[in-house]
Amino acid sequence: MPLTPSLMRATALAALATSLGLAHADNVIKIGEINSYKAQPAFLEPYKKGMELAISEINAGGGLLGKKVELITRDDNANPGDAVRVAEELLSREKVDVLTGSFLSHIGLALTDFAKQKKVFFLAGEPLTDKIVWQNGNRYTYRLRPSTYMQVAMIVPEAAALKKKRWALVYPNYEYGQSAAATFKTLLKAAQPDVEFVAEQAPPLGKVDAGSVVQALADAKPDAVFNVLFGADLSKFVREGNTRGLFQGREVASLLTGEPEYLDPLKDESPNGWIVTGYPWYGIQTPEHKTFLTAYQAKFNDYPRLGSIVGYSAIKSLAEGIKKAGSTDTEKLITSFKGLQVPTPFGRITYRPEDNQSTMGGYIGRTKNDGGKGVMVDYRYLDGAKFQPTAEEVKKLRPAD
Repeated sequence: MPLTPSLMRATALAALATSLGLAHADNVIKIGEINSYKAQPAFLEPYKKGMELAISEINAGGGLLGKKVELITRDDNANPGDAVRVAEELLSREKVDVLTGSFLSHIGLALTDFAKQKKVFFLAGEPLTDKIVWQNGNRYTYRLRPSTYMQVAMIVPEAAALKKKRWALVYPNYEYGQSAAATFKTLLKAAQPDVEFVAEQAPPLGKVDAGSVVQALADAKPDAVFNVLFGADLSKFVREGNTRGLFQGREVASLLTGEPEYLDPLKDESPNGWIVTGYPWYGIQTPEHKTFLTAYQAKFNDYPRLGSIVGYSAIKSLAEGIKKAGSTDTEKLITSFKGLQVPTPFGRITYRPEDNQSTMGGYIGRTKNDGGKGVMVDYRYLDGAKFQPTAEEVKKLRPAD
């Protein structure tokens, strides 16, 4: 059938639309990001701001490989099945070039497996489980934040120096909490062979019955407490612990509690003297952190949380990897991330070839209730590279790629 003028115009317009769409796709690098925004807003709202700051800086500098960078985020509803579903949608519908994100460890593990099955590059920004780079590790998955093992290894020397014999533990009953408790017991026992673990409480994540947990710990009469609770669970635990006198005369070592997203909400209930990992943004004097802090406050009129650092550094890591690879091709990215060095607000980090784990470190110090506000004092930065297992040890922990 001969083409009519109107049909010819429609065909031409369709072809033009298609070519424009392809041109747009060719001029954009898409980063697909998946996270538990509704479930963990305290950490992830600042995290998203950190990503947005990095994206704006990259695009202001001309983008990557001559292309604009676009961030497309999805909420996983704190559910591994939903995380995999939206990851699939980001790949098939949005045509993203790489995947990043995840906060909760069991979701990070689900996305790690997805990356392996789909042969797509995945940078896990926040989930802390060691399995992401060890038992369940694969060539497609890298991880930014210091792992559970690394953070526990940073806090154990401080705990051992207390010379307390009877320890009680409390942790959320999912992958991260379980592995943090197990690693703490292993490393503290090695450092202090006479230590005893006299009680363990493992409430469901987000559903702590703080009164009964605190009472059970107090009944065990420990000399010290190791805490892994965070978020709303931490607030309830601190309130009940203060009310019932759990912390009086007892030392507490506590992962994550020095992070502003968890310490700030405690306000006048903030504990004194806890040994914590965290982020004293108000006191870090390094040039790279001052630059980040100035830019963050100028853009958002707010102070950063640790999530801000992680989100910012995740995007900067992807940018450095893509620049080094000269491409978003998965195989080229895998190669470029081996030993990749990235400047971050915490200084330069390296992604280790042995296990795809970055050497980002962390701050450790003590909590102080400073006029009704929790802060970190006596803190120092610990280089993550000094708290990682050797290449030979990793070979025993991680399947061969």
